[in-house]
Amino acid sequence: MSTPAAYPIGIPGKPWGAAERAQWLARQRKLRSYADEVLSRIEAMRERFDVVQYGAIEYAGEPYPLLALRNRDWNAALPHALVTGGVHGYETSGVQGALQFVDVHAQRYAGRVNLLVAPCISPWAYERIHRWNADAIDPNRSFKGEGLCAEAAALMRLVAPWRDRFLLHVDLHETTDSDESEFRPALAAREGKPFEPSAIPDGFYLVDDSANAQPAFQQAIVEAVARVTHIAPADEQGEIIGSPVVAPGVIRYAFRELGLCAGMTGARFTTTTEVYPDSPRATPAQCNAAQVAAVCAALDFALAVVGAG
Repeated sequence: MSTPAAYPIGIPGKPWGAAERAQWLARQRKLRSYADEVLSRIEAMRERFDVVQYGAIEYAGEPYPLLALRNRDWNAALPHALVTGGVHGYETSGVQGALQFVDVHAQRYAGRVNLLVAPCISPWAYERIHRWNADAIDPNRSFKGEGLCAEAAALMRLVAPWRDRFLLHVDLHETTDSDESEFRPALAAREGKPFEPSAIPDGFYLVDDSANAQPAFQQAIVEAVARVTHIAPADEQGEIIGSPVVAPGVIRYAFRELGLCAGMTGARFTTTTEVYPDSPRATPAQCNAAQVAAVCAALDFALAVVGAG
């Protein structure tokens, strides 16, 4: 087995300081446009949905407005549902899938649920196709306290007035080949730890909350997504990315303990989707459709339970 090359920033075994973070930031380049790919699509839906600016992120003098969409027939008596994408900016189908869901499917839930959709939580990272924000912080480990980074804090403030009202939260993510080639090596270097190679699962999977497991809910989502794209199998150890597979395509994490976005609301039904866009068996359109299918299946299941209860 070959030894992985050392990450090009920092000294092996020594956590990064300000100099290493500055060196990392200097390497980042804008590769796509948040305004063209996200804000313009939100603007095109303004006639049908309320658009809420819940904050702004500014880096090097460049402002990034943080926008969410919600249905116009907001009714305090109805359950609330939160859909989030782009917590990690490089996970494209999370952002585009959230926008596609609102554009094509959200109106069929009118009068049944209050929908709040934050499609791109980390716009600076979206433009640079990166996991971290400009401070080399992972937003998806930052939903603790009042928020450990600006992106997380802004979303937590948006959600706070309804925090105890959410029935559902679906957080849309991807697991990509770049996790293994760039982002996990960078994390190891930042923390001063050795990088331990792992395998990237080929296919879609879900992360359930170990403190609030909802197996039937997760199964309903997996079954819906399986009609769109393939489900990731367990590896030889019966795991996906180092976690035991508890059902086909499902693993569990401690959402709140880890500061994950999907644990921020205390909703009864929560899940994190993971699409694999680098598979030769999946197209970008399929990846977006898988995210949409997951959101629709999650809503259909949760609302059926409420209706039955």
